[in-house]
Amino acid sequence: MIDALIDPWRYDFMQRALAEMTIIGVLCGVIGCFVVLRGLAFIGDALAHAVFPGVVLSYMADRSILWGAFAFGSLTALGVALLSRTRRVSEDSAIGVIFAAFFALGVVLISREAGFKKDLGSLLFGNILGVSQADLVVTAVIGAVVLVVFFSLLKEFTLVAFDPTLATSSGYPVFLLEVVLLLLVSATIVVSLQAVGNILILALVVTPPAAARLLTDRLPVMMAWSAGLAVLSGVVGLYVSYHADTAAGGTVVLVATGCFLVALVAAPNHGLVSSYLLARRGQHHAHHHHPMGEAGEVH
Repeated sequence: MIDALIDPWRYDFMQRALAEMTIIGVLCGVIGCFVVLRGLAFIGDALAHAVFPGVVLSYMADRSILWGAFAFGSLTALGVALLSRTRRVSEDSAIGVIFAAFFALGVVLISREAGFKKDLGSLLFGNILGVSQADLVVTAVIGAVVLVVFFSLLKEFTLVAFDPTLATSSGYPVFLLEVVLLLLVSATIVVSLQAVGNILILALVVTPPAAARLLTDRLPVMMAWSAGLAVLSGVVGLYVSYHADTAAGGTVVLVATGCFLVALVAAPNHGLVSSYLLARRGQHHAHHHHPMGEAGEVH
């Protein structure tokens, strides 16, 4: 048993993967809370797909995929923020238009490249085991910047998220704050691309925060739970994929989904079990307070 736990640590690639997964887990867990609370899951998905042409262009130019991905992520964030300001275009429509166009551009670019087929898998599904020391440093630096900006504007983000009208009337630059939040989400997604790839990235940004939301009503506690669950999913997922010889990114996402299902059933106040028990207790009270209750029931 101990061997099974220690074994993966003997390999450098596994140590780097676990370190990368831990940084990404904290980042996705914290930033993801706002994605979930603001109902931005669709934006997260759009960003994950819209950065695709940037990834392809970086790859063609033999540069780190982060640069191209971040450029397109920023363009998408700005585009969504600007388009959704026009009253005639809903935010969802704006996102749909940009996301489809950019993803299509990525597909067209790929179709021009002959030698691209073999690397397509790692772009779509991630390659956490291929993370280099340099990648790890970049992830840590970008992650730190994102978290510093996020926490220094947390009060403003919270106000804009829960009471945009008050934020506007109090003179906060609501549009600018929206753009900054989208850029932070974009940076989080771009940094996590290498770990779980284009297709699964949304799961890391949405699933742990959704589970955390079931476990608490307080934002700081939700962030802590969310980051903890994301890191746990990353580490456990890597271990399972190592021993079961399965795809790392997919396994991490399945573990995160498992955590969510456990929270959904067993969360102390908002889980299915406690909701059922509360409902039962409510009925029980009703029976005791209404002597007619039993007679009126059809059994």
